[in-house]
Amino acid sequence: MNLRSKQTNENDISLAGKPLLPPALQSLLIQIFSLLLCLVVALVVGVSFKKNIPPITIIFAQAIVACCFSYWRKMDWWWWIIHFLFPLAVFVLLAFDIPRYYYLCGFIFLALLFWSTFRTQVPYYPSKSSLLPTLFELLPDRPVHFVDVGSGLGGLVLKLAQVRRDSFFYGVEIAPLPWFISYLRAKFNRAKVEFLFCSYERIDLNQFDVVFAYLSPAAMPSLWEKVRKEMTPGSLLLSYEFIVPNVAPDLCINKNPNDPTLYVWRI
Repeated sequence: MNLRSKQTNENDISLAGKPLLPPALQSLLIQIFSLLLCLVVALVVGVSFKKNIPPITIIFAQAIVACCFSYWRKMDWWWWIIHFLFPLAVFVLLAFDIPRYYYLCGFIFLALLFWSTFRTQVPYYPSKSSLLPTLFELLPDRPVHFVDVGSGLGGLVLKLAQVRRDSFFYGVEIAPLPWFISYLRAKFNRAKVEFLFCSYERIDLNQFDVVFAYLSPAAMPSLWEKVRKEMTPGSLLLSYEFIVPNVAPDLCINKNPNDPTLYVWRI
């Protein structure tokens, strides 16, 4: 167990400001620039060496270049994968005569899953089950009101509620599909959990003893402002993996080197 107090090092606290462009717009520009760059190189090679480069080679090169650009722009690791796979996926889909309704079904599914990612810059993050023992240790030995902001499919609060039957657990989710699945899971398991279909910005954090978040770096500053204004003294803010910029946590807990760190702020 790696348990540290406020004396954290520079690697724990991100001081970087907000990017000039949203990640989605950066990604679009990266893909366009990578494609144009690869087409120019292919044209130069074709003219200079009288040799035509196959389209799949150009697309594969675009995927590598886009992945490298996303790494250079210090985008999160999942963007590297997206940038690499996106051109290849487009090529494969265009190469086969796929009925159009498949695209519509795929669009609807992704829209329901990542409903507000472009606006909130918070993609779907499933937390690991190895986090549960640490949360049980942090919860006070009394009935508490616990909320998971960005609860996804609801697994975390459902498992907590199974053990801490004296407490009250809530999940807040803005994406329709994850919220609906978590709502059905709670009904099916008859769990003492309530899942709210809304943004955490619309709820009053004053009513909770513990606020848990697994969001993204972009969301942490606004979450902290809301926590600072609404949560009462003695309550806890727990953030999995992502730090509040320029605000040192009271605890940094990491029991498994392969897992993200859990950051704890005592309000």
